[in-house]
Amino acid sequence: MQIRKTYQDVKPELLYDEVRDFVLKQGAVIGEAKFETYSLPTDSSSFISRGTLTFKVQGESGKAEKECLRAHIVGSAKGETKVMLDIDEKLFSREKISALQDDLDFIFSSYEIKGR
Repeated sequence: MQIRKTYQDVKPELLYDEVRDFVLKQGAVIGEAKFETYSLPTDSSSFISRGTLTFKVQGESGKAEKECLRAHIVGSAKGETKVMLDIDEKLFSREKISALQDDLDFIFSSYEIKGR
């Protein structure tokens, strides 16, 4: 399953931190966490940021951890910030997905650009 959202005037760092905390609250553990910031070629005082988070859950009977969710966040504080969540529904239940969406909507719904 994939969830895509676009927000206006939301710092990518804030969205990154909130996604991380909301997924951790659902019982997953961080597999990988990267956050990079780049200056724009046309204006060195403006920046665009890119973050990637992967989350894992314990496999059956104590087997190796498996990736259950991957989050991609790209944007700038003075414009749009986009998030794309790739979710393995076999490992991250519908209830957890719903709770994650509810948390994101509660915090960010007033900034969301609808219809994209």
